[in-house]
Amino acid sequence: MSFQKNAGAVRRFARLTRFGAWLQALHHKLTPPPFRLLQIGSAFWQSRALYVAARLDIAGALGDDELAATDIAARLGTNPDATGRLLRLLAAMGIFEETSAQRFRNNKTSNFLRPERPDNVRAMILLHNADAMSRPWYEQLENGIRRGVPPFQLSHGKELFAYLDDNAELDALFSQAMSSVEALTGDSFATDFDWGRFARIIDVGGSLGAKSAAILKHHPKLTALVIDRPQVIAQAENRKTERQQFAAGNMLASVPPARDEQDIYLLSAILHAFDDATCRQVLGNLATACGRTGARIALLEMVLPESHADLVGASFDLQMLMGTRGRERTLSHWQALFTASRLQLEEVVGLQSFGNILLLRTQPQ
Repeated sequence: MSFQKNAGAVRRFARLTRFGAWLQALHHKLTPPPFRLLQIGSAFWQSRALYVAARLDIAGALGDDELAATDIAARLGTNPDATGRLLRLLAAMGIFEETSAQRFRNNKTSNFLRPERPDNVRAMILLHNADAMSRPWYEQLENGIRRGVPPFQLSHGKELFAYLDDNAELDALFSQAMSSVEALTGDSFATDFDWGRFARIIDVGGSLGAKSAAILKHHPKLTALVIDRPQVIAQAENRKTERQQFAAGNMLASVPPARDEQDIYLLSAILHAFDDATCRQVLGNLATACGRTGARIALLEMVLPESHADLVGASFDLQMLMGTRGRERTLSHWQALFTASRLQLEEVVGLQSFGNILLLRTQPQ
């Protein structure tokens, strides 16, 4: 019996996504090539403007008010003219609204930068544009492409996760950003898969537990055990509940064993950060942990088409190249990893998002 729920809504979402990609491609075709190249070549101006707005917390300072640029600058302690010009660019991008000359307010988009909103994506903007994350793109992307080495490693002397281990501030921002992913993807991972057929989620690499917590909200009989690095679990100390527990662990060494077929392991956007050899190691550990209990494994990951990837998928894949030895994978690539790890793909569950849930179980003995 399928684990897919809301199949009609998932199909409609897929159609809308394809239509959006078609519209975007049409816009690109209608823009004269020299102008299109200039747009792409200067896109980092917009990214940096957004980053500075998030750093200054303009959206939080505005709140529900409509203010002149001079009043916004007074709240921020910034230069009035420069603040107005920054906001004018952001409003032209559709972030904030210019209601009249040099008067601004939050709009539907900028509201997602307000720190008081639980679904804000401010941490994600700050993470992707932080100096440590930006420098590899500017300094070492070409060298990384030539050598096949992550540009992040070339800039910092170590790969992303090793760097996070030694840089507590960026590591904390990374955890916050990962917890905000739900604002980007919605909660379809919790509603479009039939989690109700299980009793316990073992959330491997679950950071602060945002994903499993969202699933628990929809399924009151479920419990969750979140496994992550000791420094991450230390941040989650005050998040423990009767239904959601936390424990330090290392998925590269082992994962907690399953009790029975009512257990399901969840790995949310974990394996795309690993090379194939490391994926096989983690998947092998999961296969061992499942044993013959009948427990299953749910991988929340992107599945690229074999050709003609869209902009979202291709962008995520290059981001993986920048910071890690991982990648976004096609279904055939995933299947090869599963077979080598004594696992079989039971179902690809569609979501109203850009990811899928790959449901696995151990191969028959």
